[in-house]
Amino acid sequence: MLRNLKQLDWILITATVLLVTIGLFSIYSSSVGKEDFSNFKKQLIFFVVGIFLMFLFCFFEWRTFRESSHLILILYSLCVLSLVGLFFFAPEIRGVQRWYKVGPLSIDPVEFTKIILIILLAKYFSMRHIEMYRVRHILLSGFYVSLPAALTFFQPDFGSIIVLGALWIGVLIVSGIKLRHFLILLLVLLLVFSVSWVFLMEDYQKERVLNFAMPSDPLGANWSQNQAKIAIGAGGIFGQGLLNGSQTQYGFLPEPQTDFIFAAIAEETGLFGVSILLLLFLILLWRIVRIAVKSQSNFPRLFSVGLAIVLISQIFINIGMNLGILPVIGISLPLISYGGSGLIAILAALGIVQNIKNNP
Repeated sequence: MLRNLKQLDWILITATVLLVTIGLFSIYSSSVGKEDFSNFKKQLIFFVVGIFLMFLFCFFEWRTFRESSHLILILYSLCVLSLVGLFFFAPEIRGVQRWYKVGPLSIDPVEFTKIILIILLAKYFSMRHIEMYRVRHILLSGFYVSLPAALTFFQPDFGSIIVLGALWIGVLIVSGIKLRHFLILLLVLLLVFSVSWVFLMEDYQKERVLNFAMPSDPLGANWSQNQAKIAIGAGGIFGQGLLNGSQTQYGFLPEPQTDFIFAAIAEETGLFGVSILLLLFLILLWRIVRIAVKSQSNFPRLFSVGLAIVLISQIFINIGMNLGILPVIGISLPLISYGGSGLIAILAALGIVQNIKNNP
């Protein structure tokens, strides 16, 4: 075991721990203004559990997933059932049913579904990469993704749908989808979006998109993004200091622990802190992609790439929301934002990546 510990990617582990630590400091800071440290304490516990699982999965043979279709289908079925169960057992919180409540804890099954879908898609395409010219593989893999995506849509959770879609399209591209099929797929997705806009999307979801494209309500739909941009601008080069961000501490910045934690970090640490944050994300993604490139077979390569796609899409969407270049669709910043389900799921997935590095 000592030999295996030495073989771990300690650069990846260090970047991961530092990112979570930055998130903990920011959550603590925003807790001071509210005089409520419950989220900070829970996130600290989630971190300990997640780190334990990460090191546990470091020594879990990744080939078990590749060689056991039944295990993957069982995990996938459990994810689908947990998403269905939200409509019956999850309380309505701020107009959505996204979390199971277990005492003081909230469990978001879509976060674990993302990781299971990475495993499922890696398994599916690793066995069929030479048959990517067949449309049925695109359709069948699309069915696997569309089922949890549809259930997620009706929660509603539009941000997670985009992440699931990005994962599917990204893995298709890496697996070698034909350009003609890819263009047809984009047209189909555009058609699906158009139909969803007319018949399925809630009014508040449409309002967010329309107000993003044509800002007209600075005190309503645009309030959150305006406050986030004020917080980011107020940070300057070195920030206002931890516990001293006026937007964060006085409650002007909405959701400073989740959706707008990037703005809270920018306000209190400035461009300097944001640069360190982005550098750590780049290091993390570089190490994951490096492991993917050095993998000797398709499953570990596709799993690592799939995880990188999920992280990149969430980072891009969250920071884009904070900067005002994307509409607010509610997506967390990986490893940074408050949320035990997302943190634990990502840390467990990073453990699998570590095992791939040790056993390429």
